[in-house]
Amino acid sequence: MRLVVAEDSLLLREGLVRLLEEAGFEVVGQAGDADELIRKALAHKPDVAVVDVRMPPTNTDDGLRAALEIRRQAPGVGVLVLSAYVEEAYAHELLADGAAGVGYMLKHRVADLQRFTEAVRRVGEGGSALDPEVITQLMRGNRSPDSALAKLTPRELDTLALMAEGRSNLGIAEQLVVTDRAVEKHVRSIFSKLGLDAVPEDHRRVLAVLRYLRGDSG
Repeated sequence: MRLVVAEDSLLLREGLVRLLEEAGFEVVGQAGDADELIRKALAHKPDVAVVDVRMPPTNTDDGLRAALEIRRQAPGVGVLVLSAYVEEAYAHELLADGAAGVGYMLKHRVADLQRFTEAVRRVGEGGSALDPEVITQLMRGNRSPDSALAKLTPRELDTLALMAEGRSNLGIAEQLVVTDRAVEKHVRSIFSKLGLDAVPEDHRRVLAVLRYLRGDSG
């Protein structure tokens, strides 16, 4: 899987690159500011751009703006945004056009190398990978009683929340301390209740996650 890594701190950027390369990724470009990120991403067309939200020239939301521009010009490029804390407005902007190939992770999670690399892979494969704190923030007060989500059981909602983090069925089973078969049953029930039986498995997962985050039925 080919990556572009964008971080204005040279030390942090080199650290990220080393971690990712040791995990088996190919880093085809590095960027220290938003303009360079856009140029590198459009030139190399990586599977994923790993992007710090705050970058030069203004050190506000330039990284996010660059990520959105990359998504606009090269929709096939996945984007995993790293942030020091949850910015709800940023998360909503990233998810405005769908959750496929989108990730939002807090920087301190990078220390959990397995979770970080799984998130990169999931985004590169067209899935979503959202930090648990981001999910909690987005879902706060965002559940309509008339939504199809109201049909889901508490365990199905737990399963869907873990899907939003980008976890596989095996990862969900380990987190909930249940069998793979039980998770498969929950996932099938989620798809059925949300009316997502007529599309491929991966796409159904992304659509289910998006509906969960929006708190509606579609």
